[in-house]
Amino acid sequence: MEFRHLGRSGLVISEIAYGNWITHGSQVEEDTATACIRAALDAGITTFDTADVYAEGRAEEVLGRALRGERREGLEIFTKVYFPTGPGRNDSGLSRKHIMESIDGSLRRLQTDYVDLYQAHRFDHSTPLEETMEAFADVVRAGKAHYIGVSEWTAEQIRAGHALARQLRIPLVSSQPQYSALWRVIEAEVIPACEELGIGQIVWSPIAQGVLTGKYRPGAAPPPGSRATDDNGGATFVSRWLREDVLERVQQLRPLAQEAGLSLAQLAVAWVLQNQNVSAAIIGASRPEQIAENVAASGVKLDAQLLRRMDEILAPVVERDPARTAESSPKARR
Repeated sequence: MEFRHLGRSGLVISEIAYGNWITHGSQVEEDTATACIRAALDAGITTFDTADVYAEGRAEEVLGRALRGERREGLEIFTKVYFPTGPGRNDSGLSRKHIMESIDGSLRRLQTDYVDLYQAHRFDHSTPLEETMEAFADVVRAGKAHYIGVSEWTAEQIRAGHALARQLRIPLVSSQPQYSALWRVIEAEVIPACEELGIGQIVWSPIAQGVLTGKYRPGAAPPPGSRATDDNGGATFVSRWLREDVLERVQQLRPLAQEAGLSLAQLAVAWVLQNQNVSAAIIGASRPEQIAENVAASGVKLDAQLLRRMDEILAPVVERDPARTAESSPKARR
């Protein structure tokens, strides 16, 4: 396992992080989820990402139980706040009330006194940014989080949040966007802004919900047990990539992966790690053996010619529009 600094902060994290969105608490049973977390630890992963909304809090609970007994100082535990965690009007968003209540709930479920990184899961258009950042500052000063991050914020929103964080003297060090060889919307605006500000990317879905593994083939039904057959939410998220033109292009990457001595999944994870603004790629798993395969992408260097050939193959199906980031934050709370 290779390690990188999170942005220009002093925090060092594993360049492959383990995330339990969709799977833990919903898609797989807890014993399997625990086995996946143990496999991640065995593979050298020290960085774990979750959120209070995942499986209605159960994902945090599963992670907390699985990591119990591990040396806390040797782990980096990340979680997030924004999406609804209850039926009330104040059970969502980035108001001071919701942030202060949510951090305590997350710490209880994770069975820890602090998280290393507390992230705004989306931008809240209904709350003054000053209120949000002041609440985050109080979380940091109370010792409940060491660093602050954001997820799916636009470059403009990141700049505004970072400026307030500097005024409040708290470390806003990370951005967690979707990023893969198929989804490159952060390259035009978010990455340049973050490079300037010293903010690192912790990217999710580097294998595009499994599509970049090549297991979904043109004209064929999804494999049994794959995310595309999951009725607990997985099928919804992967459906946008299950177009014939996308699947055909992904299959054309097989010779490139073979030349590099990699599986398609390893090629996809290695691809995002070639970007120096990426501090970590988040992988998930529904089976422990998937961990070892993806971790083999750590430390891989892809040559420039191979990267150009990947670009040429995928160019017709790549999403690059930076406006897509803004679409991920609802104008009103849900």
